[in-house]
Amino acid sequence: MTILLPGAGAGADGGVAGDTGGTYAYTPRTEPAAFTVGGAPLASRTVFSAAHVVADPCADVSPDGPPAVDWDATLAFRRHLWSHGLGVAEAMDTAQRGMGLDWPVAAELIRRSAAEARSAGGAVACGVGTDQLPPGEVTLNQVAEAYEEQLTVVEETGAQAILMASRGLAAAAKSPDDYLEIYGQLLRQCAEPVILHWLGPMFDPALDGYWGSPDLDAATDTFLEVIAAHPDKVDGIKVSLLDARREVELRRRLPDGVRCYTGDDFNYPELIAGDERGFSHALLGIFDPLGPLAAEAVRVLDTGDSQGFRDILDPTVELSRHLFQTPTRFYKTGVVLLAWLAGHQSHFTMVGGLQSARSLPHLARAYELADRLGLFPDPALAESRMKSLLSVYGVAQ
Repeated sequence: MTILLPGAGAGADGGVAGDTGGTYAYTPRTEPAAFTVGGAPLASRTVFSAAHVVADPCADVSPDGPPAVDWDATLAFRRHLWSHGLGVAEAMDTAQRGMGLDWPVAAELIRRSAAEARSAGGAVACGVGTDQLPPGEVTLNQVAEAYEEQLTVVEETGAQAILMASRGLAAAAKSPDDYLEIYGQLLRQCAEPVILHWLGPMFDPALDGYWGSPDLDAATDTFLEVIAAHPDKVDGIKVSLLDARREVELRRRLPDGVRCYTGDDFNYPELIAGDERGFSHALLGIFDPLGPLAAEAVRVLDTGDSQGFRDILDPTVELSRHLFQTPTRFYKTGVVLLAWLAGHQSHFTMVGGLQSARSLPHLARAYELADRLGLFPDPALAESRMKSLLSVYGVAQ
């Protein structure tokens, strides 16, 4: 049995049964990889999966209207991640914050997910931003008030707060001092240590020049100055710059007790494995589709087997780099496609209509790479669903 996929052909390990005018035949695997639900808690690394939201496909909404969320399916996916021992990073970029998910629905998501985490005994950390601000120019005071409003919502749920990068602050700040002022004001009032998030412009072009400079060395100095002034209020930092060397250099400069959570979806195996001078924990969007496999890898690492850890995770990098290829901000489309193919939701629909953000060849390649890794619990279901999508696009099977 084969599936006809659009594109130039399969990967280096074969799979092409002949070029048929822009398509190629791929033979899916028949058995999934085996992943154990449960198992020992993850010990050597703290690992969060930034989780996607499941849209309600039957809601009569427009792409620029209020988002409609299927709450049951959204929370069920979080229970799936917790069942494998992962934490959930909630209402983050992967959940389409600023790309379809507005603040009122994000606040509801945070409340529901935090309550579900208490019931399931799972870890959850939630994004705090300023996306309720109106379009156009804003003042630093408005930015601070927006952050404070969201911080209150998260802290009231008992979840850990992640201070996300703010488009409003990027637009309003005139110098590094403005970042020092706003973050200092926020950190002084945080009830518990938070995670600071540095999201690069490849994920959100509006964040170019964050921390007061387009020069990353200067921006890093400001970032570290914020942390140094409030080390007791910073649990860790999440770095999403897709630059392994820079992340390693940054984590080596962190004060004792402040963790580095990699957000590098290109180089995560080596950064989590670490070196003789340290390692990164993880807060990753790619651990949404890789959840069970990622948990298995970290349990191997918990035994001290770094090579075994790399043997499991290194083969996933090709899929991750594919999903996160430029324009990187549309990686969510591939993540949701894989959740549908894996049976975690009944449809391939996204809030804001973002399912249209990637090409059919891109989606087909994502399916192939995920299938080769054994990510689909039911390969036959994944094949059937992929064929139905291809047929809608006119690629007859």
